Amino acid sequence: MRPFIHDDFLLQTDAARDLYHHFAKSEPIYDYHCHLPAAQIAANHQFGDLAEVWLGGDHYKWRAMRANGVDERFCTGDASPRDKHAAWCATVPHTLRNPLYHWSHLELKRYFGIDTPINASSAQAIWDEANAKLPGLRVHDILAANKVAVICTTDDPADSLEIHARINRSGLKTRVYPTYRPDKAFIVHQPAAFNAYLEKLAGAAGPGAIRTFEEFLAALKQRHDDFHAIGGRLSDHGLESAWAEPCPAAEARAIFDAARQGRGASPADLAKFSSFLMLELGRWDAARGWTKQLHLGALRSANTRLLGQLGPDTGFDSIGDYSQARGLSRYLDALDATGELPRMVLYNLNPADNYVFAAMAGNFQDGTIAGKIQFGSGWWFLDQKEAMEWQLNALSNNGLLRRFVGMLTDSRSFLSYTRHEYFRRVLCNLLGAEMERGELPADRELVGAMVREICFSNARGYFRLGLDAAYS
Repeated sequence: MRPFIHDDFLLQTDAARDLYHHFAKSEPIYDYHCHLPAAQIAANHQFGDLAEVWLGGDHYKWRAMRANGVDERFCTGDASPRDKHAAWCATVPHTLRNPLYHWSHLELKRYFGIDTPINASSAQAIWDEANAKLPGLRVHDILAANKVAVICTTDDPADSLEIHARINRSGLKTRVYPTYRPDKAFIVHQPAAFNAYLEKLAGAAGPGAIRTFEEFLAALKQRHDDFHAIGGRLSDHGLESAWAEPCPAAEARAIFDAARQGRGASPADLAKFSSFLMLELGRWDAARGWTKQLHLGALRSANTRLLGQLGPDTGFDSIGDYSQARGLSRYLDALDATGELPRMVLYNLNPADNYVFAAMAGNFQDGTIAGKIQFGSGWWFLDQKEAMEWQLNALSNNGLLRRFVGMLTDSRSFLSYTRHEYFRRVLCNLLGAEMERGELPADRELVGAMVREICFSNARGYFRLGLDAAYS
């Protein structure tokens, strides 16, 4: 009996197997959006045990454990690593048909060579075997084994870039770049947090406090320049929906001044201030040749009780049902009207918006850059097999799949590179089935070239980040 994770996992036709094994499998990884801790990359971190590398920071797994009746101390609490591991293994059989069942078995197979079905009975053997192999699985070992050419971390403008400078000096083959994500610069409705943030931003941007609106913009611009100087070429925003309200500079300045004086912005003023700032940041990206990413549609921190106990990013966010089309159209149009629309990747979290986003991207393709506006890969709750297929189909039906920049991890876990394999298998299975049904030509070189491009070379050409010669 062959193991659950085998060479042809998810590949249901001969054409799919040919595409995957000959065109997709060996391509390097271009991970242009993730939340991996740059400090662990710089330090070539050695994980202490399997629980740290497999469960630490993984809110997908924590959500499943909670749903299975597992107490919080085994998720984010003070239980021992061994007990947390045992609680997860006991949960895995209950994740059948959840992507975590596939991902968890893929992770054990690829990183530790473990084929054992994950359950309560196998927990101890998995723990012993994986921990015995951990000394040979430092962070740099993982990156090399997966042929990770590029990593773009997610960084606040107020964050120090010294860690990225250390990585650049380390000789690591994988190129690691910061991504400019200024979400905290928008929180004028929370004046205490906003003013605390300005102090941190001022410290990163240089000497002198931020007292005025002009100094605020100058500090953000200085950090944009600093990110560019160290190699960063991407920005990112996590928003409920795109901001697109008219707001002259004088009005944005007044909203800023009120927040500095401790008066929180109303919802209407927050929308105006954010709209002004988003346009300004979009212009900076365009002038520098950057790519802007918009992650739209998350309903964050739904459980306020547990948010208060555990903090953000611990598994209490979900899909929102916000209106997207009009605001997104107005934002893109405002930048396009002045010739300042940068490359952009649009990600939706609500699957109902797949065709909205795919069609919206087509409105702003201007013939200057192939695939200038990208309908991004399935994100967060949509990065599993079914939703990947939805995204691929919506993009194919409304745009050019062959110009797609492909998959990313969007993860805090170094074991998540198996998600690139998962995506490649899904892609090849979809295309292979259509080849065998006669819906695509039975031309392996034609379709195989597209597979290679989506897996790696499209991202390399689109984002214009440096690559080591070994991966180019």
